[in-house]
Amino acid sequence: MEDIRCITFLRWALPRLRLRWEGFRKVRRQVCKRVSHRARSLGLADISEYQSYLELHPEEWAHLDTLCWIPISRFYRDRGTFEFLAAKALPGIAEAALAAGSTGIRAWSAGCCGGEEPYTLMLLWRFSLQPRFPNLELQVLATDADGKQLERAGAACYSFSSLKELPAVWREKAFEKHEGNFCLRPEYRTGIRFQQQDIRLEMPDGPFEIILCRNLAFTYFDDTLQAKIGQSLYERIVAGGVLVLGRHEALPASVAGFNEIGHDLRIYRRRPE
Repeated sequence: MEDIRCITFLRWALPRLRLRWEGFRKVRRQVCKRVSHRARSLGLADISEYQSYLELHPEEWAHLDTLCWIPISRFYRDRGTFEFLAAKALPGIAEAALAAGSTGIRAWSAGCCGGEEPYTLMLLWRFSLQPRFPNLELQVLATDADGKQLERAGAACYSFSSLKELPAVWREKAFEKHEGNFCLRPEYRTGIRFQQQDIRLEMPDGPFEIILCRNLAFTYFDDTLQAKIGQSLYERIVAGGVLVLGRHEALPASVAGFNEIGHDLRIYRRRPE
């Protein structure tokens, strides 16, 4: 009964936050648990009373929004995506950068959670590509709306379960054990900058050669917001640059100017204008 009440609540509340129920279907219990805890902390009996509270206290919507953030991440998540980046996408970007006389590649990890994605990208570059392109440096800007997740990213210490999909040699070289966790060595943190930013409200100016926006905008946001963000991402990628989405996501049909590359990986290259 409680699950049904929460589903009814989420179907009512999520559209008012410009979020979509379909994206939350599999993670609803996580959100429901948070909402129930919030209701109790306000002295309310249940989620139904919390709904009434929201209608009387519009300032509470901002707090509810934070309860809907889903910080699920791990190193090397979707192995095939990173293997394709290493074998196909990044070498092409690097060659184009050298041909243009550039000394660096700019990347943006949007919705970086605790830093697992941008650190994975840097490890991929350092171990797989920098030996081939020693005159190029990778610079990564990593953004997230959640300040607590960015604190985790700054500490760069993780449980083994977060690292288990990494190639073992990378894990052994790049991490050191500390108080039961695995902490990324300082030399592998260079070139990455973290910034608190909600992609719905603001974005870095760019331009970028590669943007990773995975399991965020095109999973949880409503259709109108997806189209707006998709167009904004397009404007921040250089011609020939690469946009990476989650494996189960897709760009809205209204966002033109990309060719999909990589079989079923949801990796796109921006076409020349």
